[in-house]
Amino acid sequence: MLELGKAGQHGTPVLRDGEPVARLRASNWREAATAVVGDREWAFGKRERELVGRLAADPEDAARFRAVPTSLWRGTWNVDLDGVPVAVETASWWRGTRRYTSGGRTVGESGTTGGWSRRPTLTADDTLSLDAQVFLLWVQLVLDRRQSTSAAAATAGGAAAAGGS
Repeated sequence: MLELGKAGQHGTPVLRDGEPVARLRASNWREAATAVVGDREWAFGKRERELVGRLAADPEDAARFRAVPTSLWRGTWNVDLDGVPVAVETASWWRGTRRYTSGGRTVGESGTTGGWSRRPTLTADDTLSLDAQVFLLWVQLVLDRRQSTSAAAATAGGAAAAGGS
């Protein structure tokens, strides 16, 4: 299982069974991040409606990984992991978990760890490369942040409509 560790001065470690396997530096203000997996540096970001990942050395318009929403209402996405198609669907709205399938079989599931500061986790089989798994973990982080922002906006809007301060 991959999980995001606690953020530090040089980014956030990506841990597998408690051991660091990568490092993620996600922006707090934009849907963007850099990741270092082994000796490879990745650039993750948002391009129009899709989330993309490319090697930092690739041209700006390149995308080795791509996640495209298919239904915002149902929370489904199509992901292309360097030629490997993966469908993403919500497994549980209450727990904020997602299921990743490819070729009709489950290849991963997301979750969370931590108490007050929840951090995403990803349990994936070995058919997905570590680079692809780190991208999916970042996508999970982005979707969790979007969900939190939507919930906060809905709560604030409800309080304002009810005459709260």
